[in-house]
Amino acid sequence: MAVQTPRQRLANAKFNKNNEKFRKYGKKKVGKDDKKSAPLISRTWLGILLFLLVGGGVLELISYIL
Repeated sequence: MAVQTPRQRLANAKFNKNNEKFRKYGKKKVGKDDKKSAPLISRTWLGILLFLLVGGGVLELISYIL
């Protein structure tokens, strides 16, 4: 490897300093807990939506058969 000139060494240091700001490798994420996040929709609403979808499908099958 060739010897660096002082000017090149300064340019490399500046580049490395700028890169360190945006590098994320090997660093822990700040502000995030290991807790499970709450679901976006409650179980009640999920049950209602499931009932409507499945119930509608069942009614369609019954009307198709009869």
